[in-house]
Order: sequence, then C-alpha cells, then structure tokens
Amino acid sequence: MLRLLTPDVRIETVLELSVERLRRMGLGALLLDVDGTLKNYRAESLRPEVMAWLDRLRAAGIRLCLLSNGRSRRIGRLAESIGFPFVSQACKPLPFGCHRAMRVLGLTSRQTAVIGDQLFADVMAARLAGLTSILVRPIHPEEEPWFTRIKRPLERVLLRKMGGR
Repeated sequence: MLRLLTPDVRIETVLELSVERLRRMGLGALLLDVDGTLKNYRAESLRPEVMAWLDRLRAAGIRLCLLSNGRSRRIGRLAESIGFPFVSQACKPLPFGCHRAMRVLGLTSRQTAVIGDQLFADVMAARLAGLTSILVRPIHPEEEPWFTRIKRPLERVLLRKMGGR
C-alpha cells in the first residue's frame, strides 16, 4: 500500500523542474494538477514565474495537460487562458483521468509524469496509471477546502515515514 503513495520525486515547487531535468528523467509529457500545485486554490490565474516555466517547457516540446478533480467550467477557463488541453473532474486517485489525458496528448505512460501536491490524489493516481509521480509542496494549504485539509495530517505522517522533506 505504501508503494501506491510513494512519489518517484519530491520537490518544493514545479519551478525546480528544468527542461534538462525532465529530459534526463525520460519525460516528454506532464499531467499537471492545478490547485496547490500550479496556483493557490483561490487564485484565478497563474503567477508570472509559473507561466514563464510553462512557456519554457512548451517551447522545448514538452507536452502539457492540466489534470484536475475540479469542475469543468473553472478548469476550462484556466486552460483556455493559457492554451492548454485539460481533463477536469478526473476522479483522482482513480487512474481514468490520467488515461484520458494521455490519450489527449498521444503519449505512452513511459514518457508521462503526474505532478501534484497530494499523496492521496495525485501520487496514487499516477501510480495506479503506471506513470511517474512528482510531488510538490502545496501552495498555500491554508486556503484549501476542508476535504483536502482533512487529509494533510496523515500525509505529513506518511511523508515523515518515507524520509526526506
């Protein structure tokens, strides 16, 4: 069970992932969680430094797709504003949203990673779908909805058991 919750990579922020690092990892596509990963929950747009990072990845040919449990209208507005495909209402931790996003990108699981801030949603979905999982520290977790905040204490315990940050 712990294997399903153990990320392949743990980083503080998505900005730590350079094009070169992704290439060394053999990745050509990223399925990007939105809330807590790319932006804080209440923000309606991405910070300029995150947009610049996404632009660098896109320019280098890294395929990108937003993957969120959020509602279609909200995630769709963000996706349209940045010109990305998206899969909303992904039902993470189930792998079905990951599979839909890979079909959208036309890539295989070997080339694809899920980046997210939650063990019980993003990491588990990646593991169940056979994808690389990259866990980031959540952005402004104090703004998260109750159903996310309630899982955080158990996540912290598990992360301590796994070691590292």
